[in-house]
Amino acid sequence: MKYRSIGRTDLKVSEIGFGCGGNAGLMVRGSFDEQLRVVEAALEAGINYFDVAPDYISAEANLGRVLHELRARPLLNSKVEIREENLDDIAAHVVRSAEASLKTLGVDCLDVLQIHNAPVCGSRSPVGRDYHTLGVRHFLGPRGALEGLRRLLDAGKVRYIGFVCRGNDAPYVRELLATGMFSVLNVPYTLLNPSAGMVLPANLAVDKDGGAILDDARKADAGTAIYSVLARGFLSDQSVAGEAHHPLARETSANAADATTMRERAARVSFLARESGITLAQAAFRFVLAHPGVTTALGGFSSMEQLKELCAVSGMGPFPHDLNARLERVWQSNFAETES
Repeated sequence: MKYRSIGRTDLKVSEIGFGCGGNAGLMVRGSFDEQLRVVEAALEAGINYFDVAPDYISAEANLGRVLHELRARPLLNSKVEIREENLDDIAAHVVRSAEASLKTLGVDCLDVLQIHNAPVCGSRSPVGRDYHTLGVRHFLGPRGALEGLRRLLDAGKVRYIGFVCRGNDAPYVRELLATGMFSVLNVPYTLLNPSAGMVLPANLAVDKDGGAILDDARKADAGTAIYSVLARGFLSDQSVAGEAHHPLARETSANAADATTMRERAARVSFLARESGITLAQAAFRFVLAHPGVTTALGGFSSMEQLKELCAVSGMGPFPHDLNARLERVWQSNFAETES
């Protein structure tokens, strides 16, 4: 396993991180014995960075129990979700949420705490229980998210702070980075939507533009953890073949048409795997790790086999120029060009 430094921090994290979210399902729906077995294998393989959140249902509690059983203390990143009900005093909610996470995980300090909401324009507020976005003024204003994060930093309950990006948010990401306070960003970046890592190719249609923020994070000396590397699980040989996702994995297709489109696009980039003698999932992680602005790629593991498959990517290095050129042509054709 290779390691990379997170910006200006003293943290060195494994190129492959351990994502505990619900899409893969292991840390949410798996048995304790299987969770224990896979986490132990991950630690033995050199994975030292675990990403979790209160919204991942029972994942914090499950991870805490597993690490207690293993007597292990890897680097831990958890999050805070801000909802409509928290807007009167976001800072206080951030502190309460973090303290609850510390208790659930069974630790005294989090290595990284992130706001799970992505920054958006002005004072836009989340509606109801939704936590996907939060106005940048709610981050930076009085009794805002940053104030709560500062309290936790000052109390020694959190070492470093960050937030999640979701696309179409680049101007607001840059505004937060300009504070110099945020050390780790979670960013979506995939073979099917590479816009977080580059200016969007003219003909490539994506649901959300990542705005090349990986370069902004690098310039700001902040680290990045890439999530959804497999594009909701579609960047895999099994998915391209039309096979069902792992039984623990959550179905993430909006509808049948969406699933068909995603599988077709994944097939268009599968030459990267075939020409390199690796799996499509490995190709997806290899692509992500080739960007100089990426610190770690979060694997969402459903099984031991998936863990071993993705750990093997660390240290592979970038694809050769000819394969990257073919990939560029696929993007420029909006996935219309065949792989041959």
